This record gives sequence, C-alpha cells and structure tokens, in this order.
Amino acid sequence: MQDLSARESWRAVLGELELQLPKPTFDTWLKHTEGVGCDDSCFLVGAPTAFAVTWLERRMYDDIQKTVEKVTGISLEIRFQVNQSEPDAGSVPLEALPDPAAALQAAIPGIGVSEPPAGTPAPDPVVSYPVAGAPPTPSFAHNPKYTFDSYVVGPSNHLAYSAARAVVDAPGNSYNPLFLYSGVGLGKTHLLYAVGQACAKQQMSVLYVTSEQFTNEFITAIRNRTTEEFRHRYRSVQVLLIDDVQFMSGKEQTQESFFHTFNDLHNSGHQIVISSDRPPKALALLEDRLRSRFEWGLIADIQPPDLETRMAILSAKAEDLNVDLPDSIIELVAKRVQRNVRELEGCLNRLVLHSKMMSQPITVHSTSLILDDLTADRARHSIEPDRIIEEVGRHLKVTGPELLGKGRTKKVAQARQVAMYLLMYELEMSPTQVGRLLGGRDHATVIHGAGKINGEINEDPQLRQSVLTIKDALFT
Repeated sequence: MQDLSARESWRAVLGELELQLPKPTFDTWLKHTEGVGCDDSCFLVGAPTAFAVTWLERRMYDDIQKTVEKVTGISLEIRFQVNQSEPDAGSVPLEALPDPAAALQAAIPGIGVSEPPAGTPAPDPVVSYPVAGAPPTPSFAHNPKYTFDSYVVGPSNHLAYSAARAVVDAPGNSYNPLFLYSGVGLGKTHLLYAVGQACAKQQMSVLYVTSEQFTNEFITAIRNRTTEEFRHRYRSVQVLLIDDVQFMSGKEQTQESFFHTFNDLHNSGHQIVISSDRPPKALALLEDRLRSRFEWGLIADIQPPDLETRMAILSAKAEDLNVDLPDSIIELVAKRVQRNVRELEGCLNRLVLHSKMMSQPITVHSTSLILDDLTADRARHSIEPDRIIEEVGRHLKVTGPELLGKGRTKKVAQARQVAMYLLMYELEMSPTQVGRLLGGRDHATVIHGAGKINGEINEDPQLRQSVLTIKDALFT
C-alpha cells in the first residue's frame, strides 16, 4: 500500500476512534498522529513525541489494531514512530503540547498530577503585563478545514453561525462572551476555528485552547513557578477561544484562574468565545459567578442538522475530497446517518476508502452494505430490547405499562412508535418480534408506527432531537 493510501486509511481509522473515545483522550493522543506507511504485514503510524509513542503502544495498541483491521480488512502489526516531517498547518507544534504528566492525567482521571488543592495560591487577579523573557503568545494555527466558507449553514445552526460572524465584524463589542453549545460532532469547534482564523487575518492575536489544555498549563505554571508567564499568555491576547469548557467542572482552582482571566480580558474589551456540550445553567459543577459571566453575552445552541442540511454537508465534503457522489447515494447516507456531522464525515471517508481499495465506484449497493455495518457497530454493545423501552419511557415521560398497554393518547402513541422505530432500525428486530414485545401488537401496526417516525424525524426538529438523545443514552 502506498503512502497516500496509508494516510487515507489512517484518516478513516481516526474517524472511527474519535467516535469510540472520550474527546480529551482523542485530542491529546491521536488527533496529531498520521499514517506514514503500510505494507502487507505492518501499518506505520507517526506521533508527535516519543512520550506519545510510548503511551499509544502501551495503552491503545489493541484498540488501534482492531480499528485498523476493521477499516482495511487486514490484520496488521501496528508500529509507532516519532514524526520526522514538519507538522502541517493545522497541527500543534511540539512545544505547545501539554506537559506529559498533566496530559496523562487529563486522559485518564486519577493518574499522575492533579489540580492543586483548594487554598493553593492561584495566579494574581491583578492585570499582568509582559515580563522579561516571557514567551510570546503563539500565533493562531491556520486550518483550512475549519473556515466560515466551509461551514454548511442550515436552520439548526443559523443563529450560532450568524453570531460567530458578528463577533468577527466587531470583536469585543457584538457578543462578548459568545457561548456556543451542542452535542458531540455538530460544529462547535469548527466555528471556534473559523472565528480565530478570520480574526487572525485582521492581524489580531488569537489563542485557541481546550479547557483541558488550560488546566494542564495552569498546573504546570504553579509547579514550575511560572505563573507570570501563564498570566501573560492568556491575558495578552485579543481573542481567546476556549473549547469544551464543561471539563473545568469540579476543578475549583482552575475555575478561579479562568474567572480572573475572563474578567481581565472582558474589562479590556477583548473577545471571548466559549464552547460546551450544554448551556451554562446545566453546568452544575461550575461556580455560580463563572456561569453568570457566561450569560453576559449571547448563548447560541447548535441542533442536529435536518435532512436537507445533512445532504448539503455530504455534498460539500465529497467536493472537498474530489469525489462525485450521485444524489441518490447522498440522500441514502443522509437519511441513515442522523446523529452528527462527524458521523456523516466518517461514513463518507469509509465509502471513499472502500471504493479506492476495491477499485470500484461507489454504488447504492456498496453504500447500503457499509451503512448496515455502521448500524451493526452501534448495536455491538448488545443493548437489550427492554433497555430501549425503558429509555424511551424515561425520556418521553411515559411508564412501561403505558407503552405496553392499550392507551392511545398522542403522547403514549408517539412514545410507543419511537420504541418501535428504535427496536426495528437499531436492533434490527422483525416487526413480529417488536409487536410481541410491545403488548402483542400485529406486525402491520409496528411497520406503520416505525415508518411514521422514520419519516417525521426528518421534518420535526424536536422529535429528531428526542430520538438522538435516546440513542446517545443507549449507545454511549
């Protein structure tokens, strides 16, 4: 297999692993790896540091090997090496990687270092100015994958997109802070990078970090007595982008430091953009004073994309990959993959990789086989049918006896149909089996109920969100 194929194969492997692993683990250890080469017996993977190579070999080898076999169809030995090439434009320079011990603790809670105990002196809230020898704030890394032009806008994300563009037009004035929240893989990070790159083009100093990186740097600054440099790094920028702020929950000293950083930047008229997987009020383990500041500006959510937006996203991604996909295949994938943009992209990568490996065009038949495989992957957790009924009832506030009984109120009937839909499409149970499970209903009733939900989730955003929330609870 040539180097190009190795890179493409590894991209598909990363797409699979990103869906399986916690985000801090993936971002810390896998995000900046690359496929270097592959032959009939070995797959070579490049990692940014020797420490990362050791960690991947010891802690992730089996998972990586299984995923490589799943993507390539071949059982290969996995070997790791330190990257020899220059990092690409979107990668993080080695010196910017988190301290190894702190990074290990971020990926595996309870191991290595931990946040300083309460009472440890935090960086002084007083405004800090550059000190002699302080390292300059790093320039923002351009990543052409994440721009406003490449962001597909639809009803589900229009508010967040418009707010992000307004921030670029008037940083520090329009919405400060801008707080974006959504589920996994719906475009929060894309918008953060788009804001950063647009502001960097205006010659503004921009810093993007995850909340885990902020925590790691805070720990290192206290340990190495470099809090002046830490303060300067964060308080001298004109635009601060903080991704996944929910991971600060429960870290009191980190929150204290970020609270003063936030105040200093806001008082200076500098822009802050924050992302989270939930709105500020739902971040129960964050301090009240920090949550209240998140609400000073604009809070914008991003919902799962509707069918038309999913089709537009697939078309755009296919164009980026120089792949000609017929409308029938785009619609087929968009109807089956509903959870998030990341899954859409992962599915497309698998279609392209399969086509190149088999030297065959992408057809409706091959697409259906790959989609069936993805469905089987999601069901690999051996979810019991009773668990689906229980989760549907819990989320839609309907009791088990009501779901199995003869009640026909709108609320109960819809919940029962959602259960039919999930049992048929996720566990691939037959209509007869589903009917027997749900109080002895006939197969025609089940087919009608599941089909009704399958059609309505592409037209009703609230229903689609409910079904996706239930799926997330079942399969994560």
